[in-house]
Amino acid sequence: MGTGDWNDGMNRVGVGGKGESVWLGFFLYEVLRQFEALARRHDDPAFADFCATQGMHLRDNLERHAWDGAWYRRAWFDDGTPLGSAGNVECQIDSISQSWAVLSGVGLGVNNSERVRMAMQAVDERLVRREHNLIQLLDPPFDQTDLDPGYIKGYVPGVRENGGQYTHAAIWAAMAFAALGDSRRAWEITTLINPANHAKSQDAIATYKVEPYVMAADVYAVAPHTGRGGWTWYTGSAGWMYRLIVESLLGLRLEVDRLHVAPCLPAHWPGFRVHYRYRETVYHIAITQTHAGNAGEITVVVDGIEQAGQAIPLVDDHQEHAVEVAVFAG
Repeated sequence: MGTGDWNDGMNRVGVGGKGESVWLGFFLYEVLRQFEALARRHDDPAFADFCATQGMHLRDNLERHAWDGAWYRRAWFDDGTPLGSAGNVECQIDSISQSWAVLSGVGLGVNNSERVRMAMQAVDERLVRREHNLIQLLDPPFDQTDLDPGYIKGYVPGVRENGGQYTHAAIWAAMAFAALGDSRRAWEITTLINPANHAKSQDAIATYKVEPYVMAADVYAVAPHTGRGGWTWYTGSAGWMYRLIVESLLGLRLEVDRLHVAPCLPAHWPGFRVHYRYRETVYHIAITQTHAGNAGEITVVVDGIEQAGQAIPLVDDHQEHAVEVAVFAG
């Protein structure tokens, strides 16, 4: 982990060069998976096999050592002391280890999704603060512990990375629920962190205190400032929020010249329409959700022709195309 991973405030967890980050392990697995695919497309089987082998070893070690019994740990200090464990007094659980166990595919790749479902249930029970419209990054915050994770401990407990909402992580939690097919909680968390929903009343505006039309990096989770927004106009969180809505929830993901379709819709939605411009060509896409058929099945019909997979082949022929997508919720 060195002097910090995504959470740069944990800059002393691995300062001696031996501490390890569980989250970074999940992230590295995803990087290896993507580079394996890239190497195969570029006819480099040796490097592709290397990435696949290293990814497999990493996945197995994460499952063997990082599971804490009800969720995944966050890290180990240089001396081997775990962080993000039920045995810790503070920072017993950290949301990004749980969400990235899902998003990386590590928890799903061992043909056993029970662990990641338990981990995300723990996020729901221990970190989602519905009464205040926020999702904590970790809990309990650092305060009196003898452990020295770094400058994160210098923040007031419940502020920014030290147990407040850090919006990147809140969005990843929603994405993870969507990846698990849990549309109810994916949309619920998206609604909780939508800044517009922090401005529904005078009292809400007085609590949030910042612009409700842009993303805030963080939301405080400590009295008397609980629910107050922090650093706003935060482009990183805005970009992830865009991806959450377009890719994880509406289910539209562009890959070169194919638009993959895998919506995760609220149960009461009959569907939606989107007019998608590909260069100088427009695709009129009607997505319909039905509660008949086999749950999870999706059919795609382009200009009256059913496609073999769950993707729309895109051609810039300067014409208009009609696409019908049927999502079977079961």
